Amino acid sequence: MRFTLSTFVVVLLVIVVFLPGLNGGFLLDDGINILSNYVLYIHELNINNLIYAGLSFHDGDGTRALPMASFAFDYWRTGSMDASAFKATNIFIHAITTFFLAFFFRRLLLIAKWTPQQAAWGALILTTLWAVHPLQISSVLYIVQRMQTMATLFVVLSLWMYLLMRQNQIVGGRGRIQGIGVIIFWFLALICKDDAVLLPVFTLLLELTVLRFQAGQAVVTRGLKQCYSLFVVLGIVAYCFVIIPKYGCWNICPGRDFNSGERLLTQGRVLVMYLGQIILPLSDRLPFIYEDYPVSRSLFQPWATLPSLFIITALIVWAWCWRYSRPLFAFGVLLFFAGHLISSNIILLELVFEHRNHFPMIGIILALSDLILLICQRLKLKQQVIYGVFAIIMLLLGASTLYQSYIWGDAARLGQKLTKLSPVSVRAWTQYAAAYFDRYNFTKNPQYLTSAISVTEQALQHVSSPSLTANIIIYKSILGTTETRDWQLYQDSLRATSDERVNKQSLDALLDNFMKGFNIDENRLLESMEVIEKKGNVDALWYFEAANKVYNSKRRDHAIVFFRKFVDVSSVDEPTVKALLDGLTAGGYKEWVNELQEIRKHKSEKNSESNF
Repeated sequence: MRFTLSTFVVVLLVIVVFLPGLNGGFLLDDGINILSNYVLYIHELNINNLIYAGLSFHDGDGTRALPMASFAFDYWRTGSMDASAFKATNIFIHAITTFFLAFFFRRLLLIAKWTPQQAAWGALILTTLWAVHPLQISSVLYIVQRMQTMATLFVVLSLWMYLLMRQNQIVGGRGRIQGIGVIIFWFLALICKDDAVLLPVFTLLLELTVLRFQAGQAVVTRGLKQCYSLFVVLGIVAYCFVIIPKYGCWNICPGRDFNSGERLLTQGRVLVMYLGQIILPLSDRLPFIYEDYPVSRSLFQPWATLPSLFIITALIVWAWCWRYSRPLFAFGVLLFFAGHLISSNIILLELVFEHRNHFPMIGIILALSDLILLICQRLKLKQQVIYGVFAIIMLLLGASTLYQSYIWGDAARLGQKLTKLSPVSVRAWTQYAAAYFDRYNFTKNPQYLTSAISVTEQALQHVSSPSLTANIIIYKSILGTTETRDWQLYQDSLRATSDERVNKQSLDALLDNFMKGFNIDENRLLESMEVIEKKGNVDALWYFEAANKVYNSKRRDHAIVFFRKFVDVSSVDEPTVKALLDGLTAGGYKEWVNELQEIRKHKSEKNSESNF
């Protein structure tokens, strides 16, 4: 009971540390996954609405269903997309994870032969170090990363159940009830995030270090060794014959400027950087946005690639050598790297995300604490002094996290910090300007739009991007101050950008806001589409798709401008053109049909003259 009450005190302290960040806004991927996901906008709480919401991630593929359903629940209970309500749920989930992590740590330390009192104090210290670490900010206060934090919660519960099951087996029992708990919590983790599939790897590491396949019955020990041996063989086979062929990309990879081999090399530097951020988590060492992180093109470019791989190898070998003498250190180090097995592998995910450390940090906190304890013991420090050392570390981490929470508690303040740390990041500048745009949407004060424009113009002094120049047009269209030079600047940025995906995304943003009723000139919009077309990466159907979007919006009357362009660039006998004319005829748009037929006729005559 005393341990439970002490854990509640730790949980309350953790909540207090994160509370200053409650009023921050939505960020980056929150937009597409939450704000623009209208399936989450439920007004009646029932099973069908929650199921549809749960299946709304990645076009209904069913992954991450539990977090998606929880987003819908947050909308229902507040009746709006109130970011603070969503963040409150995230903090609550982190608090629950903190509570159960303490019980996991205590059980782990007891199995490692610590006394009950030592295990209780050790668990509370380890849990606090993990829960108040500044690197957790981008997991807890970045709303969409509830997918990660919920997965961590259920993986921790699974591991705790596993330790309870194995403890029963060590004393001669079976632990069937706890075994069922392992499976249930693992399933819940899997429907939160895919990398929960690594749970068997984590339990194997427990066996190799702390548990050592011990059991009161020989048949259980033999069964464990056989099952894990089979798991390792199947895992290697699956990786070689399923994962690599399906997810590996070794030449030119769509949407990425790196291949799987270069990604693997880069992850060596990324993992060492993560370790540095965990050990010395200063605010300016946590930029959150890493889109300009340099790719490792070889073992020597950048020069830190080879040394980073050496450091990782040395740490793994060190942990393996100490697996019997310091099993907690060994388990912690191996758990950290195992937690990154998916995110730091050949799959072409983005190179760096701080939230990927949310679960793996459990391992490195355990390893570092065990190492500090060893040093204190070698120096023959008294127990009170050792507790004092850890108290100072906890206070420093808590103070740093409190400051980070304060930064994240205001969208403009966060945007200013992001652009300071990543001055050539389009994402950072976009987020900074969006903070003022969101305030305009809430207050309708034009001064906030002026601030958004000013931030975006400041961004263009550091980096050129069609996204930024398009945003200037969007902001100015609301004020009615768009000028010819704004469109010229946008079109110049389209011509200068080699990434056609970025060009199309910026134009889609303009088109979307045009359909919402913003005062965006459709003729200038068409000119911009032509700029992209002339670069040779789009066809006539692109104009048809744009025209269809406008036709199906509240600005249907403007669709003719885009239909004209589609018919003009299409071949005369294009089946889609005929289908369009038939559809417009059936819809009663005879004047449009006549106009489009004239364009088609003129094009046919022009082609005939050319052939003649």
